[in-house]
Amino acid sequence: MKLLKLVPDNTNIKFLKLRVPFFVISLVLIFGSWAAVAVNGLNFGVDFAGGQEVRMTFKEREQAPIPSLRELVGGLGYGEPVVQEFGAPNQVSIRVALPEGAEDTPGAATAIGAKVIAAVAKEYPDVRTDGNDTVSGKVAGEFRNQAILALLAAMAAVSFYIWVRFEWQFGVGAMFALVHDVSVTVGLFALTQMEFSLQIVAAILAIIGYSLNDTIVVYDRIRENLKKFRKMPLAELLDLSVNETLARTVMTSLTLFVALIPLLFFGPPSLFGMVAAITVGLFIGTYSSIYMAGPLLIWMGVTSDSFVPQESATDRQEKIARGEA
Repeated sequence: MKLLKLVPDNTNIKFLKLRVPFFVISLVLIFGSWAAVAVNGLNFGVDFAGGQEVRMTFKEREQAPIPSLRELVGGLGYGEPVVQEFGAPNQVSIRVALPEGAEDTPGAATAIGAKVIAAVAKEYPDVRTDGNDTVSGKVAGEFRNQAILALLAAMAAVSFYIWVRFEWQFGVGAMFALVHDVSVTVGLFALTQMEFSLQIVAAILAIIGYSLNDTIVVYDRIRENLKKFRKMPLAELLDLSVNETLARTVMTSLTLFVALIPLLFFGPPSLFGMVAAITVGLFIGTYSSIYMAGPLLIWMGVTSDSFVPQESATDRQEKIARGEA
C-alpha cells in the first residue's frame, strides 16, 4: 500500500524570504492582543472571579450526572456553571457566578446556593448536600495569581531547557515564540469575551507544550545542518531545515486538527472555550515555529560557524609542528 504524502519530498519553499512582513504581523498581533486585554479585560469564570460553590453527593448512583447537572444549573440564569467531580465519582462541586453586589449582601450568596440545591434535589431526590459556601473574590484572586505564575514558570522552564540543550540564542527564540502564542490566545479571549477559566489555563499549558515540541524539532534539524553545511548562508540553512521537517509538522498539526475541529463544532458547550483555545494555539504555534523561532536566530547574529569550536593556541602550535599550517 502506497503511503500518503501530504508534503512532497525535497520541498524548497523560501520561508525566510517573507520573514520581515510576517515578523511585523506577529508584533502587531502581540501588541493588539494585550491592547484588547487592557481595553476589554478578560471575562473571568467562577474560578477566577469568585462565586457560590455547592458540593453534593448522589447516594444511589455510582457516577454523578455531570452533563445533565451542567444543563440544569445553567438554566437557572447564573451564567455557565462549573460542574466537576469532587472526591468520589458520585460527588460533585457546582460553582456559579454571583450577580454584582451579591457578595456584599448578607445571605444573598447563600440564597443562590439554596436555589441550586433545590433545583438539583427536585430532579434527583437521592442527592445529599455536603456544602454551600461562598468563594470570595480574594480566594479567586489567589487562584488567578497562581495560574499566571504557573504559565510564567512553564515558559521560563521551557526556555531554560532549550538554552541548556542548544545555545542561549535558541532559548531566546523559543521564549519569543511562546510569548507570541500565549499572547494571541489570550487576546482571542479578550476580543471575544469567552469565559476565561482554569480550563483555558490548562489549554494554554498544552499550547506551550506543543509549541515547544515543534520548535525543538526545527531547532534540532538546524543544529544538525549547522554541523553539516558550515559554509551555507544561514537564511538558506534555515529554509533547508524547515523544509526537511515540514512533512512532520504538517502531519502532526493535521492529525490534531482532525480531532479538534469536530469537537469544536459538535462538542459540548462547556468544552468550547478550551477546544477553541487549543485549536487557535495549535495554528499559531505551527506558524511561530516556522516564521518566528528560526528567523530570530539571524537577527541575534547567529552565523553558520557560530557554534563551531574555535581553534586554540595549542591546537595552532600542534598544527604548525605537524606542518599542517
